[in-house]
Order: sequence, then structure tokens, then C-alpha cells
Amino acid sequence: MTDRKIRNMAEFAQLSGISRPTVSKYFNDPASVRKSIRTKIENALAENDYRPNLFAVNLNKKKPKIIGVIVPDTGDMFYSELVRHIEYRCSQSGYFVLVQNSRGDPRLEARAVDTLLSLKIAGAIVAPLGIHSDQALMESLRSHIPIVYLDSCLNERSPFVGTDNFQSIGLMTEYLCRTGSAPTYFHMPQVNHNSQERRLAYVATMERLGLPPRVVGIDHRNDWRFEEVAYLTAQRILAGAGFPTTTLLCANDRVAVGAMAAITQNGIKIGRDPDCGMRVAGHDDQPNSRYCCPPLTTVAQNFSRLGTMGVELLLAQIEDEGPAPRGFSEQIKLEGTLMLRASA
Repeated sequence: MTDRKIRNMAEFAQLSGISRPTVSKYFNDPASVRKSIRTKIENALAENDYRPNLFAVNLNKKKPKIIGVIVPDTGDMFYSELVRHIEYRCSQSGYFVLVQNSRGDPRLEARAVDTLLSLKIAGAIVAPLGIHSDQALMESLRSHIPIVYLDSCLNERSPFVGTDNFQSIGLMTEYLCRTGSAPTYFHMPQVNHNSQERRLAYVATMERLGLPPRVVGIDHRNDWRFEEVAYLTAQRILAGAGFPTTTLLCANDRVAVGAMAAITQNGIKIGRDPDCGMRVAGHDDQPNSRYCCPPLTTVAQNFSRLGTMGVELLLAQIEDEGPAPRGFSEQIKLEGTLMLRASA
């Protein structure tokens, strides 16, 4: 092994005595070059300890194999699970994934979009902030590359994969009404369109069942600290008149975690047993929901199908070699599944 530092593929090709196009062809697909040449290249790689910058190589391709991903919070287990499935499906098709984290901040989301616009990439999967997103900038991104919205939809004209909130929230609301006191809905901060949709779904289901809807929680704060916001709101409610009913349907599992902490600290037992004072349910089935105390009854979103179908919808556009036409509006809404555990 030599001590010489090879800066790029051109230098490696010159040093190994193999043409630059052949070396590039090898790194794109080793099986595409003759075995004797492949052996020569691999020996040269071992001798010189050279590894190409495959990300840079992809950026220089006529058809790059890079997909950009923007999510609101990589620390949120919901989005980290989605990214995990996106990365797995992309790797199966030979694509790299470049993940951008907007941290719930419209300015950082806009910067992430600008970053993707500045790069030569094949397409993008975006979980937008929604009501706080720069709509014009998102449309600019979509006019340059194929794009699929995931989890939260900006409009009815754009390619989208998400969960049918009216089905999933309706499913949980009906279950809670069927098995105990009617649920009070614990709203989430209005960070995206899911917030409003889930609230509307709860209200519509209660009215269909002939029951009065009851909603508590934060309505107008762009705040992604769901656990903290829910905990403080629940403490305030419990210090006053208390919740309107003894069943709580939370907009997502993170809100449920915060609410459960406050309820437990106020000496109220959560669960379905006769000595329990509150039932609590959530939405999403985040990986840690089954490890709450008690384990959280919730509605499962299918992370695998969400991520996989998002990638497949995007690849269908990429294979058509261009952004989706203006009339393209394939939107996929998946059904949720009840996960019955001890909390409700």
C-alpha cells in the first residue's frame, strides 16, 4: 500500500494505467467490466487504499441516483422510522438518500428546499410543515424535480402518501365510545395539516354517533415539543375543573405521553381496570408506545408501507424522466389499525 494521497478518480485511473471511463464504469457496476480489468482495478484499489466519493460521482451523472428527503424532526421516532424505511427501499433500487431536518422551523425548511434545488438530484420526498410551509418555494422544487409529499399533504393536486385520518381517528373514536365513556379529544399544536384533519375527524365521528364533541389542548402554536406542551396543558386542566370525560383521545402518541405523565403525577391511575380513573389513547403507534406505563392503546400507521409507497410513487415519476405533469395528482391514503393495549 502506497502513502500517496489520491485526490480523485482521474488520478487513480492515471496511476493504475486504466482509462478514466473504464474506472467510472467499474464503480457504477463492477460486473459491467471484464474480469481481468476488474481484477486489475481491485488490485490497484487495495494497493493505493483509494475510495471514490460516490456522492460526488452521482452528482456528476446525467441521471443522478440521489433522492433528497426533508422531514420536520429527525428526533421524532415517527419520522426516524419513515426515514429508515425510505433509505431501505431506496438502497434496493441503487439510490443514495440525503436527509434534511427542518426542525419544525419554516425558515429551515425553506433552506432545506434551497439546498435540494442547488444539487443535481433525481427527486425528493418531503414531509412538509404544511400550513407553515412556503408554498411557492415548494412548487418551485416540484417544477424542477419529481417530488412526493409524505405524511402531510400541501394540496389535492400533488403526489402524496399518508394515513387516512378520517378513517383512523374515526376507528379509535368509535372503539372508545363502544367500550366506555365518550372520549375528550386532546388537540395537538397546529404544526401541519394532520392537526386540523384529526380534529375534524373526531368531531365528525362524534356527531355521527349523536354525541357532543369535546376538545381541549393547544390550538394555534407552531410548537413541536408535543410532550412538554401536552404535559403543561394537562397539568393546568387537572389543576382546574379537570377533563370533561374520563377518556382521552390524543392527537398523537407524543401528546399522549405528556398527558399520561401529568395524569399519573396527579394520582390518577390510567387503564381499563375498575380502579382506574382515566383511559388514554393515542395515534401513530410510535415504537416506544408499547413501553409506556401502561402500554398505550393507539392507531398504528404502517411505517413500512408509507415509506415504501412514497419511494415507489417517486420512482414512477423519475422513470418517466421528468417532474410530474401538472395534472398528476396520485394520492394514496392508507388505513390505520387499532392497537389495543392496557391504557384504554
